[in-house]
Amino acid sequence: MRALICDAITDDLSGVGIREMPVPEPGPGQALVRVSAASVNFVDILLCQGKYQLKLEPPFTPGMNLVGEVVALGDGARGPAVGSHVVAAIRHGAFAEYALAEAASLEPLPAALGLAEAAAYPSAYLTAYVSLVRRANLQAGETVLVHGASGGTGLATVDLAKSLGATVIASSSSDAKLKVLGEYGADHLVNITGGFADQVKALTDGRGADVIYDPVGGDVFDESTRCVNFDGRLLVIGFTSGRFATARTNHALIKGYSIVGVRAGEYGRRFPERGRENRKAIWDLADSGKIRPRVHAELPFADTLEGFEMLRRREVVGKVVIRLEA
Repeated sequence: MRALICDAITDDLSGVGIREMPVPEPGPGQALVRVSAASVNFVDILLCQGKYQLKLEPPFTPGMNLVGEVVALGDGARGPAVGSHVVAAIRHGAFAEYALAEAASLEPLPAALGLAEAAAYPSAYLTAYVSLVRRANLQAGETVLVHGASGGTGLATVDLAKSLGATVIASSSSDAKLKVLGEYGADHLVNITGGFADQVKALTDGRGADVIYDPVGGDVFDESTRCVNFDGRLLVIGFTSGRFATARTNHALIKGYSIVGVRAGEYGRRFPERGRENRKAIWDLADSGKIRPRVHAELPFADTLEGFEMLRRREVVGKVVIRLEA
């Protein structure tokens, strides 16, 4: 089979390429899935650069989200039968013609989504759900400020927050991306170039946002502390800016806000029953058509690295999906 293999950890991804590999055998509790499509996540790039908290020893295959057909089951596997068309969220291995997944974690293809949309939604919406529902306890009528709103998880957070009855302020440094976000349902659009705290306060009658979703860190986190409401929740998702922020605890005390770390996958591993509930919740939303994953581009498997570069160039609004054929 063909698989995207990271043979060496490099910042420029020069150690990543498509190779011929043996088809894996499913172990106990696992399913072997013939992959039809897989979506690109920023985490895939970080794994190949050695910059993610999960450190993998090369060679390995990146890729977290896939759709495909179950073709074999390991001993004791409980889940969809052979021949079922499924969605899978795994830690790595999706960018291959065949991939292994825990059979019990597989979900059927959502009825309301196309193939590419189904490949695009799992990790992005799982992160959004754990962020807004589990960690922020978002209530209908509250205001959510979403930074990095044009990215895969950011756009999912905009979409999910709207479905939960929140008012959404979407931020970006690109007017072109903000236009798409407006068409996608964000209530207010903020270009963060030159600062954003005063704009957010003006949009909230001086209160600030109740929940702030921050995958950027650095200066964006620093300024976010100036426009978070009393009893607000500032969600730390990641650090795409490249700088970890330093929180001023006296400021959090006086303004009465919480700084909350979010690791959606780890949350499910620590609390397995809640993890199953989380996956079921986002599948129900997808199956009923209440969420709308946005596919920015579909590329053939041979162009997978170009999909990585599109994310690195910050030109993607939503998700890049890779189409595979066994």
